[in-house]
Formats: sequence, structure tokens, C-alpha cells
Amino acid sequence: MSRRRTIAIAVTVAGALAFVWLINATALWEFALRALFPTLRDVLMPRDTLATFVLQHLALVGTSSVLTIAVGVPLGIWVTRRSGAEFRSLVVAGTDLGQTFPPVAVLALAMPVLGFGFWPTIMALFIYGLFPVVSATIAGIEAVPRSVVEAGVGMGMSSSQVLMRAELPLASRVIVSGIRTSVAINIGTATVGAAIGTGGLGVPIIGGLAVQNMAYVLEGAIPAALLAVLADSILAQVESAVTVAEG
Repeated sequence: MSRRRTIAIAVTVAGALAFVWLINATALWEFALRALFPTLRDVLMPRDTLATFVLQHLALVGTSSVLTIAVGVPLGIWVTRRSGAEFRSLVVAGTDLGQTFPPVAVLALAMPVLGFGFWPTIMALFIYGLFPVVSATIAGIEAVPRSVVEAGVGMGMSSSQVLMRAELPLASRVIVSGIRTSVAINIGTATVGAAIGTGGLGVPIIGGLAVQNMAYVLEGAIPAALLAVLADSILAQVESAVTVAEG
């Protein structure tokens, strides 16, 4: 492992530990927000602690991202095979439309079926985060040199063996890059779930806007931004590890 990569991993770990400490430092948050907004009576959302909001947010992003990867990667692989090639334009257009469709509209459509709370938000995040994963999977597999595929076939490998032993390993860096984009999008988008009682960092943001309390808004917005940066840094290390493995 190179020194540069070791330093990058160490910085990421230190950042994760600092984030955990920060979201539990209630006194520090109260001191800082009260200094910024001295006229406000309350500067921290009384409903739950910041750590609770972060855990709820992580549950939303984690669940939706797992579902997005579980569906998006196989879907992207399928449309690069003969059996799914004719559906490629439909799949790409459908997932692209899902990202342009407002998450709030998805919530409104999902609520009559799934009710309020967790699952309508998961559906909205799943649909919203699908396009980067599908498009990255397609791009990664199609970037694999044709000579590599032909060499695998020439060695007597089946199509599934060529996929698992050659195409996916070589495409993995691009696929992880798409997952990285999807997760970053979902961390920001998950805040809309608070509108239907899901919880997460959207609770202080939406609550603050409702009562015109900017301290509440910052209580949700700052950790959400830091979480997005931290998640991107962690996935960047995964992408770097995959790149090294390919080499």
C-alpha cells in the first residue's frame, strides 16, 4: 500500500471518528448555535438528539442504497447481455426519468399504498438513486476491451464465467463510482422524508423552516453536508482499493 493511500485512509478514519464525536457533542452545538442566534429561545430541536437524527438518516440512506445496488447493478448487467439488449433504451430512459421525477411527488404517490413513514421514503430514494448505478454499470462493462472477452471465450469460459472473472472485475471501479454518486444524492434527498414522519436530518431542517428558526435548520443541514463528504471519502477509498486490485 502506498504512503499516499495510507494517509488518505487515516484521514478518512479520523474524519469518521470526529463526526461521531461531533454529533454527540450536544453542549458544543448549543454553545455555537446560541452564539450565532442569541435572540432565539431554543437552538436545538427538542424532539430528539442530533445523534438520533443522524442514525435515522443513515438507516434511510443505507437501506435505499442497498436496494439500489441490488437492483441497479444486475439491471445494468442484463441490458449488456443479448437477452436484455433490446430493452436497454427503455431501462436507461426509465431510470433517467426516475431521477428527474421530484422525490416529493414519489412520496405523494407512494403514501396511499405504503402509508406514512419509512417505506415511502425508501421508495423515493431508491427510484432517485437508480440511474447513476445502472448507467455506471453499463459504462463499466462496455469499457472492457473486447479482446479480454474474446480471450476468456477462447479459454473455454462460459458467458457467466467471463462476466464474473473478467468483465465485472475490470468494470468495478466505474460501478463503484456510480454507487458513490448515488449515495451522495440520497444523503441530500433523504431530508424530504421528514415531511411524512420518517425522521432523519430533515426533521430539524423542515421544522426550522416551519417556525422560522435558522438554528434548527443548521442543526440538520451541517451534519447532512458533513455526512455526504464523509460517505464520499469512504467510497473513494473503496474505489481506490478496487483500482489497485485491478492493477
